Amino acid sequence: MASKERICICGVQVPFARGGAENLIETLRRALLERGYPVDVVTIPFKWYPGRQILAHALPWRLLDLSESQGRSIDVVIATKFPSYLVRHPNKVTWLVHQHRQAYDLYGTPYGDLTDSPEDQRIRRLVTHMDNTALPESKRIFTIAKNVSSRLARYNGLDSTPLYPPPPLGDRYFCEAYEDFILAPGRLETIKRIDLLLRALAQSHSGIRCVIAGAGPDAQRLMGLAKALDLTDRVHFAGFVPEEELLRLYARCRAVFYAPYDEDYGFVTLEAMRSRKPVITTADAGGVLEFVAEGSTGFVTSPDPEAVARAIDLVAGDQATCQRLGETGHAIVQEITWERVLDGLLSAAA
Repeated sequence: MASKERICICGVQVPFARGGAENLIETLRRALLERGYPVDVVTIPFKWYPGRQILAHALPWRLLDLSESQGRSIDVVIATKFPSYLVRHPNKVTWLVHQHRQAYDLYGTPYGDLTDSPEDQRIRRLVTHMDNTALPESKRIFTIAKNVSSRLARYNGLDSTPLYPPPPLGDRYFCEAYEDFILAPGRLETIKRIDLLLRALAQSHSGIRCVIAGAGPDAQRLMGLAKALDLTDRVHFAGFVPEEELLRLYARCRAVFYAPYDEDYGFVTLEAMRSRKPVITTADAGGVLEFVAEGSTGFVTSPDPEAVARAIDLVAGDQATCQRLGETGHAIVQEITWERVLDGLLSAAA
């Protein structure tokens, strides 16, 4: 692929919300710029509620013309998550973050918002139809994790290739100490299950502390739960923290708690391992388990407070094991590089 070919990355914008997908797109943009490619990001706001809004917000992607801009061709588009991959382009490559999970794996779970009503079932069918039409138009489909590829095969019968992205802050992660606190970073949403950590801390026999670094719609409920569990002296809600402070928290914590429900990939896992820290997670955490193995790089428990409490007690009482697991994880994630990602995406677009 010639170095002067112009690339558009297609992303989905939820106003006033930022998470892993947004970080991925920004770091992909920087990586392409460093290779000398003219690149820009195209986003369209997305609203998925009530359910009928999904179709109205998906349609603009299908109508969008990204063949050229100001008389100069756009040579490649890299689509990411639903509904950005509905865009038409003769040289479309999809690097799938995730589909509209409410219509697939989250349907029928406490984290889903589509019901068995005729209207919601119609929406599910239409989402599946859109995916089955638009995704195969890609010259090649990549995903960000084996878990995402597995869903795509299970629900849509489509093959894809995982390409793991490195964490957003690259080589800036470091290890300084193994202090007496567990770090729980990330957006505060119910699907991230920070409440599981709080209930486990309440059952733990250790006095280890916890720092929750993040903001989100579940923050007030979690603060109320911490108070109800009499954990206010052991849990610190740090809110959104800037990059340098987040790096220091990773560098100093004893371990990282990260147990979302069926996560696509999870940058937190990679950030912890780059910081030489073990991860406490659960057996239903999805993509997290592609890196966290019990007794090797972290602790994998059943998703209940008592089991997580036992892992917390192990972390609190055995710093040497935490250090050993952290070193193993650090070695594993060194193989995840932007060079591999770009080689895959650009060769598919050639």
